[in-house]
Amino acid sequence: MKRTVITVVGKDTVGIIAKVCTYLAEHNVNILDISQTIVQGFFNMMMITDANQSEKPFADLAKGLEELGNEMGLTIRCQHEDIFNKMHRI
Repeated sequence: MKRTVITVVGKDTVGIIAKVCTYLAEHNVNILDISQTIVQGFFNMMMITDANQSEKPFADLAKGLEELGNEMGLTIRCQHEDIFNKMHRI
């Protein structure tokens, strides 16, 4: 399983989750877990996804999410799960 961690941060607006989830669904990325909160008008979301079925390479998915974030005035980052596993093992 190619699990990825996606984070979304920025000013809260209508449709953030919908737009991110639509992008992922269009590229066959399955959402395994999602957590979001809004603190004093600022949106923060973390997703764990499975990109096994995606036809797009990881770098293209990450770039597409970054561009979507720019269009919406948000910061969207997509990182391999391995980064977190190795970082915590050191």
